[in-house]
Amino acid sequence: MPGKLQTSLIKSLSLWLLLGVLTGCASALKPLEHDQNLAHDAVADSFFTRQAEKHLSDSQPDTGFLLLNTGRDAFLVRAALIESASQSIDAQYYIWNDDNSGRYLAGRLLAAAERGVNVRLLLDDINVAGKESLFAVLNGHPNIRVRIFNPARSRSGIGRFLSLILDFDRINRRMHNKTFVADGYAGIAGGRNIGDEYFDEHSELNFRDRDVMALGPLVGDMTDNFEAYWNSQWSYPLEHIYQPQPPELAVSARSRLINETAQAQSFKAISPQGHEAADTLLEERFASLIQAPAKLVYDLPPKDPEAPTDTPKLTAQALYGLVSQAETEILVESAYFVLADEQLSDLREVVKPGLSIRAITNSLASNDLVTNHSAYARWREEMLESGIELYELRPDAKGCKAWVLNEAACDSGAVSLHSKAVVFDQRTLFVGSLNVNLRSIYLNGETVLIIQSPEMAKAVSDDIRHSMTPGNSWHVTLDENGDLLWQSADQQVHQEPDVGFWRRAKSRFLSWLPLEKYL
Repeated sequence: MPGKLQTSLIKSLSLWLLLGVLTGCASALKPLEHDQNLAHDAVADSFFTRQAEKHLSDSQPDTGFLLLNTGRDAFLVRAALIESASQSIDAQYYIWNDDNSGRYLAGRLLAAAERGVNVRLLLDDINVAGKESLFAVLNGHPNIRVRIFNPARSRSGIGRFLSLILDFDRINRRMHNKTFVADGYAGIAGGRNIGDEYFDEHSELNFRDRDVMALGPLVGDMTDNFEAYWNSQWSYPLEHIYQPQPPELAVSARSRLINETAQAQSFKAISPQGHEAADTLLEERFASLIQAPAKLVYDLPPKDPEAPTDTPKLTAQALYGLVSQAETEILVESAYFVLADEQLSDLREVVKPGLSIRAITNSLASNDLVTNHSAYARWREEMLESGIELYELRPDAKGCKAWVLNEAACDSGAVSLHSKAVVFDQRTLFVGSLNVNLRSIYLNGETVLIIQSPEMAKAVSDDIRHSMTPGNSWHVTLDENGDLLWQSADQQVHQEPDVGFWRRAKSRFLSWLPLEKYL
């Protein structure tokens, strides 16, 4: 883990490269005090409370869960929650793209606001730049409020880049949480952002991801999570950082977006239009709910984003606790997987004799970010030497058509791993937004569900095992000489497979730099 000296070196190098042009180009934002907003509590008599009465047994735990394993189902359930909501919608995301699916869900939020639903949208700033106009259309509606978490002052170009460098410590504290709550009683938590690649709609690259839908009182904890960030002094109303459109243009833009999304879409998924179609879709899903003891764990937003970040956050501490209790097996599914000296030392102290730890993450060929892969590559040999069994996803995985309901994309494109789940002893499921890497452990705000359900744990563990089979991944080991070896159904190589020289060289160069905490 980079220490204070390494962090100082990274910052100094960055500043040195830009010396002479930085002065006056960017300045930090000041924290903002909010009037405390009333939480959107569960509606006493709503479609969702009536569904809970119908589908949840009084003799079981009071919240039911359903895995959303395909992007298409995850999209349809979100669309249906919007249509079925009668009072409130709270959505909190790291990324919301201005693409077909992002615009569709934004348009349906507008339609919900038109019928009186109060909508709050909270977005992390790191991916907002260039998309502000879409969110300004939403923010102009009297029933919709949009806030941006931890924004850079400059919104585009070199000024934005410089503001990220000059405000390095604060800007590295991101809101990676992802929750969606309707009427305070039905919600989704997991790994997916909002965009075509998360919903099986992209023509070239789609993510293998995982969400959980929940119905019942535990969803109130998702609202508490949302409120903590919504009322943070580092969350800014959109109009504070982006000039709103003139009123007449805003009204016209809202009408266009509502009309656009009220028409038949070019999606492969047929989204429900109107509350009757949405209620029918959701009732089918609610009939399959699994009731189980569970808790939601989330990291609070930093009061001082420039404070030291050398203590694991609450979600990471919860993960550590489960690791220390595991008896026979830990299965890890993490898009970005990085354990450094401190974590590996802790792992050696708590691992029981005979405990198997197997992890699947992205290969260099399937990873959407070479930088993030380099952090993993820096520690890959040490993780193997610590007894962790490693698998790396193939971009041409044969399982793509089971994970991504877009056959054409699987045939002509690629699949990448974006899910974040850990299964303990086939009894406990840990699932949410937390990657098992240093950024999630120390810097990001994350949200996870811990569900004590052998049925759900087995379903996810079966999926993970399937992804580790030779047709879907490379098994990474150390050969008799201590060199890395990748083995799959038709390959056995000693270098990162299925990528060219320059991609390998870029990853190798970056892996020499002590940047893993920030990737």
